[in-house]
Amino acid sequence: MRSITAFTALTFDCYGTLIDWERGILDALAWWRRRTGLRVTDDELLEAFGRAEAQAERETPFRLYPEILEAALARMAAGWSVRLDADDARAFGESVGRWPPFPDTASALEYLKAHYKLVVVSNVDHASFAETGRQLGVAFDLVVTAQDVGSYKPDPRTFEYALEKIRRTLGVEAPEILHTAQSLFHDIVPATALGLATCWIDRRRGRPGAGATPAIPGGDRIRPDFEAGSLAELVAMHREEIARGGRR
Repeated sequence: MRSITAFTALTFDCYGTLIDWERGILDALAWWRRRTGLRVTDDELLEAFGRAEAQAERETPFRLYPEILEAALARMAAGWSVRLDADDARAFGESVGRWPPFPDTASALEYLKAHYKLVVVSNVDHASFAETGRQLGVAFDLVVTAQDVGSYKPDPRTFEYALEKIRRTLGVEAPEILHTAQSLFHDIVPATALGLATCWIDRRRGRPGAGATPAIPGGDRIRPDFEAGSLAELVAMHREEIARGGRR
């Protein structure tokens, strides 16, 4: 296995990896759940969201991410036979930029910026990420969104577009890239299929269920190149490798 210090660039999924999107989703839908009297657990809501979001992205890849969120919530409401006003759906779609970073995100990115080129490859639109970016506290070397590509991960076109843009703008080739992400479904499986090295940030380590990320049959047999439970743990892995004489 290659050393984690051997790569030139880290490509990041954003929502779920850098941003606590499960907390953001639950907070954004708290008012709707109270008003409708919806009796589901947090995990049931997140899992329903994961299925609905993936379906909306697959069926309407031309839509911007706030519209995907609106469509996902409409599917969820219909499945539970509860009311959803257009204003409610719109408010959920507009909430993405306010979803909070994980507590370790800003400090980890600051550290990693000193050692790698940092790139975001995210299922989002430019306007939403502009809001998110202000919370992250680091200048990324490149940001690639679904709006740029016209497709949503796990569609391989997203990664193919990102790899070509990284090569042209940063001069970094695919073997020098470590794709770093929480979602096996959206990121680790398709990135691995394209030959990228991967680092799984298992933000749900020790918790049952798949949360807002669709489950993958046989997911326990997937073997990314590196695994960490958080970005703080990834930073610790990097520090330890340097201490053992790895590349700075």
